[in-house]
This record gives sequence, structure tokens and C-alpha cells, in this order.
Amino acid sequence: MQISFSIYDYILFFLYFAASIYIGLKTKPTDNSNVEYLVAGRRLTLPIFVATLVSTFYGGILGVGEFTYNIGISSWLLNAFPYYFFITIFAFLLAGRIRKTNLFTIPDKLENAYGKKVGLIGAFLLFLLITPAPYLLMAGILIQLFTGFSITISVIIGLLFSVIYLFKGGLNADIRVNVFEFIMMYVGFGIILPFCFMKIGGFSYLAANLPASHMSITGGNSFQYIMVWFFIGAWAIVDPSFHQRCYAAQNEKVSKNGVLISLLFWFLFDFMTITTGLYARAYLPGLENPTMAYPLFANAILPPIAKGLFFIGMFATITSTLHSYIFVSATTIGNDIIARVKEVKDNNSNLSKIGLVITSIVSFGIIIWIPSIVGIWYTIGSLTIPALLLAVVTSYSKRLHINKTIIAAAMITSFIVSLASLIYGQLHLIEGNPIYLFDIEPMYPGFAAGLLIYLTGLLFRKRFLKTSEQ
Repeated sequence: MQISFSIYDYILFFLYFAASIYIGLKTKPTDNSNVEYLVAGRRLTLPIFVATLVSTFYGGILGVGEFTYNIGISSWLLNAFPYYFFITIFAFLLAGRIRKTNLFTIPDKLENAYGKKVGLIGAFLLFLLITPAPYLLMAGILIQLFTGFSITISVIIGLLFSVIYLFKGGLNADIRVNVFEFIMMYVGFGIILPFCFMKIGGFSYLAANLPASHMSITGGNSFQYIMVWFFIGAWAIVDPSFHQRCYAAQNEKVSKNGVLISLLFWFLFDFMTITTGLYARAYLPGLENPTMAYPLFANAILPPIAKGLFFIGMFATITSTLHSYIFVSATTIGNDIIARVKEVKDNNSNLSKIGLVITSIVSFGIIIWIPSIVGIWYTIGSLTIPALLLAVVTSYSKRLHINKTIIAAAMITSFIVSLASLIYGQLHLIEGNPIYLFDIEPMYPGFAAGLLIYLTGLLFRKRFLKTSEQ
């Protein structure tokens, strides 16, 4: 099935692209200080904070379509509810503390708590975690649909579109474009649902035309598999875009309340996207490529203009995360890796601009290695979240601090164990599915290894304190 657009749709596409670039480039040049370039002068008000956080942390729209098409409403249990849980913890326990530190990045906090070596380890792990690769791939897919260009050319166009204003405006430009994208993503999915109800039918249509498994909250998935995705939801706690926006907020209250209000918007958007995915599965069964569920479904039921707005909504959802992750990834390279190695203390925005180039190259490599959106999320999350979670959480509580060498060992061991388990599974495939050692998903042994080392360090720390008190 081919995607077709009217001249009116193309006019809307042109206006959207032009408006986004104009908004980004109109951003006043910063003074190149870390405060201006990296955290927008710490001036984010509550409405702006919510708009940029919501749009930044919901970029995997084609992946959501793929998930929902394949497993139905259980995609909410696997890929939405876990984030609500950990985001709530983040709001009450971390958001205010993060803003109070007046730092710039997660590795800054890790270094502050555990020293330079742990800060560098954290920076490398975060660089992997926040790779913009899946969002770059999704943007390329949509641009290919708009233009008919090859996927390689389309990915390059998506990359240029996302970074052109970051060189000049830094986080300020990123946030200004985010606000525009926030509006368009809700407009896009707000348009398609009425057409679903009017042209196809209500929820009774879904009940009659979906497989029974798609109406099951677990979707027939094993408890272990569900729990892996639950712990991947801890991504929110270690996601640098969350921390960066908290660092950029006006005060601690804006950080905490902004995260909680954002939860309401994510819940609404999840309802819109999952419902649309269910309609796509019911109306277009048997798609060879479920990643294309949303585009093909929209092409089938939407008239001109409405179709253009829906595709713009999808594109805005993707690029809002794409350019934000590109910026945070570049910041990780420039501010958290190169600057630490060279011991540059301030005004290192030029290093972050070098990071923009490095990030772009690495993202291309990841797309070639793992050409699946959900696959990238699963692989990267399984490797990095266990290694980062304990270090990040404990860095904000002195009572939980342990020896810096031990926490570094916990991080490295956790990553290596998860990686070894992942490789083992790839070397033992049955019908294309990995078979892991003892049938345990890679995240579990990695987290267990890191936790064991951390608890050992905590135990020796307490013994040392008791000895010194006697």
C-alpha cells in the first residue's frame, strides 16, 4: 500500500518545516557560558517546562504503533505504566533535589558524589542510553514517505533539520521548537480519533475485530518479559533530558510540579496513540511491517489536510525527542567527556558542538547495527539502565554513598554482565529468537551483579563507621 498526499498536505509540510526552522534560528545567540548554552539560563517557567518535557520524552511514536499493533492494549502495561511509576518517584524524590544542586548534567552529579572516574563512566553509559538513533530512523522513515528519497538521504535530511539551530541557540533553541512541537503532536492525534469513530465505529468495533490477546492486559507475555519492560521504565530516572530540564527550571517547585503535570499529558497522549494503534490493527490486519501501522492507517481513512496534519503530528512527536536527544548526547560528549578529560571548567559549548558531529556519526552506526526501533530501546535499556540506576539514585543521598572505587566496579560489572548475557542470547537463536543463559533476560543478571557489589560496599562502609565510633 502506497502513501499518497495532496498538494494541500505538501503545503502544510512546507509550512511546518519552515516554522520550526524559523523558531529555532530566531533564538537569540547565547553568551556561550554553560548556564546559557546547557540549561537556558535556568529560566524555565512551569508551562514551558511542561511543554518541553512532554514533547521531549515521547518521541518513539512509530515504535508505539509497532508495539500496539503487535500486542494490543498490553503495550500500555509494558511501555506506559512503568514510566508513570518511575516518573512519580522521580517527581517526589529527585526533581527538587536536582534543581537545588545548580549543576548541569548527571555526570556532574556523579562526579560531585563519587569522583571524576565515576563521572566519566556515567557519561559513557549515558551517551549510549540517549542515543538519538531510533528517533533519527523514525524521522528518516517519515521523510522518505513525504519525499520518496532513499532512506539514507531521508535520514540525513532529518538530521540536518534537527541540528541546524542547536549550534546557535543550544537548549534555548531546543525548548522553543519543543513548545511548537508539543502543540502539533496533540493536534495530529486529536484529528485522527474522530475519523476512527465516525468512519469505522466505536469501541464495539475494536472488540469485534481484534484478536482476543490484543484485548488482554498482559497480551500473553511472560511475567519475566513484562518485568523487564517494567524496569526499563526506570529509564525516566536516569534520562538526562529529565535532569537537564530540572536543572533549567526556575526553582525546585517548578521542577516537581512540572513533572507531575507532565504525567497527565502523557496519560492523555498514551490513550490517543494506543487507541489509534488498536484501530490500525483492526482495520489493517496482516501488515508485514507493523512499524508502518500509523502511516498506512492514516492513509486509509484520512482526507487531505487532516492527513497532512496527522503526519505533521507524528513528525513533531519524533523530532521533538530527536533534536533534544541529539543536544543532550552532544552535551554528554562535550561537557561530560571531552571537558573532563581536558579539565575544561567553563565556556565549553564549542566542545558540545563537536559532540553534535560525533553523535550524528554514531547514530548512523547504531541504525545499521540494530534496524529496529523497539529493538534499539530494548537493547540499549537492558545494557545501560542497570549500570546507571544505583549510581544516579544514591548520588543524591549521602547516607547511601559508598566508596567511589566500589561504585565504579558495580557500574562496569553490571554493564559487562548484561552485555555478555545479550551476546550469549544472540549466539543461541531459535527461530530468530535469542535464548539467554538460564532463560534469564540480560537486564536481570546485570542489575543483580551491580547490586551485589553495591551492597557489599555499603556493608563495609557501615562496619567502618561502627569501628571508628568505638
